Amino acid sequence: MRYDRRGRPILAAMADGPRPNSTPSGEGPSGRPLPLSVRLLGAGMRSARSVTKAAGIDRAVESAAEEAIVAAMESEAVERALARVLEGPLVEEAMNNALESDAVKRALIEALDSELVDEVWRRLLASDEAQRLVERIAEAPELRAAISAQSMGLIEDVGHTIGNGTQRADNAVERLARRILFRRRRVEPTDRAGLVSRGVAFGLDALIVNLGFSGLAAIAALIASAFSGNGNGVSDLALALGTTAWLTMGAVYLVGFWSLAGQTPGMRFLGIRLDAPGRGLPLRRSLKRLLGMVLAAIPFFLGFLGILFDERRRAWDDRLSGVDVLYEGDERRAAPWSRLEPAETEGLAAPDAPSTTKAPDSRGLRPRRMAGSSTS
Repeated sequence: MRYDRRGRPILAAMADGPRPNSTPSGEGPSGRPLPLSVRLLGAGMRSARSVTKAAGIDRAVESAAEEAIVAAMESEAVERALARVLEGPLVEEAMNNALESDAVKRALIEALDSELVDEVWRRLLASDEAQRLVERIAEAPELRAAISAQSMGLIEDVGHTIGNGTQRADNAVERLARRILFRRRRVEPTDRAGLVSRGVAFGLDALIVNLGFSGLAAIAALIASAFSGNGNGVSDLALALGTTAWLTMGAVYLVGFWSLAGQTPGMRFLGIRLDAPGRGLPLRRSLKRLLGMVLAAIPFFLGFLGILFDERRRAWDDRLSGVDVLYEGDERRAAPWSRLEPAETEGLAAPDAPSTTKAPDSRGLRPRRMAGSSTS
């Protein structure tokens, strides 16, 4: 029987069939015999591989290589290298590309619409921690201050809306009175408060005084009935004392607010104030103003007609105290967070850029027209 170069019978080799892409041992891809040195090297490598497998050296080498890779990954150098990669633009660019992809958007939308997220929200809102968080926010002084500021702003807005209406009524009443009495009509507009605005402000102040006096009178009556045990009507002495107390309380109310703030709460609500040089009117001039108001009311309130016919709208109390009653401006103040710091504006504003206009004050709703001006 004939044998081939591998020592197998020729018939057995033919039975196995030709192997694709296989070359006989000792021959190159072109069919030419390999050099002797190459064949010896290949035989040595196959022998070394067989010996290492049999001795377990290959597994020891793999285990040592694995330990070396793990030790290298846990080293500080690898951590610094990863930190540099994460801080570089590549990660940011990859994140931006991922966020801009439609697949990520669809995945996020599906995750938000899933029942798992709904269940998490239900449990979170029903938890004690969420209830404590709500209570803590509700008790925060910043929130209370914001609610108080919003409430005061609403009251001031209502007051200035009413003040705009009373200012128009001031002009209308003055024109009507001057026409009836054949007085010369006002030519130039004025910023002095008219009869309607001052009358409504005085009415609000009287309401405040009456409410305060009613509370004090109720307390006094309760105490008196507890000690005397007599609840039948009010004596003349008690009525006289009550009237005196009411007048005293009103006088203290007016003089106190004129001296401390230059305006009463009713005047502030309608946006008018005394033309005092400082914060308020001096006490002596406040007393003179109170005396002038009493004198103007004695002759059937004829002392207040100067508000209609005087060019500066001054009554007897204004002349005696030497002050006028003015309309307040409605300019708003800018919110603290709406202005940039000087360091920020240096890089934004150009050297020759015009200065910004002043923001309106928080008190007014819209700019007021001067009294006597025509409406457009």
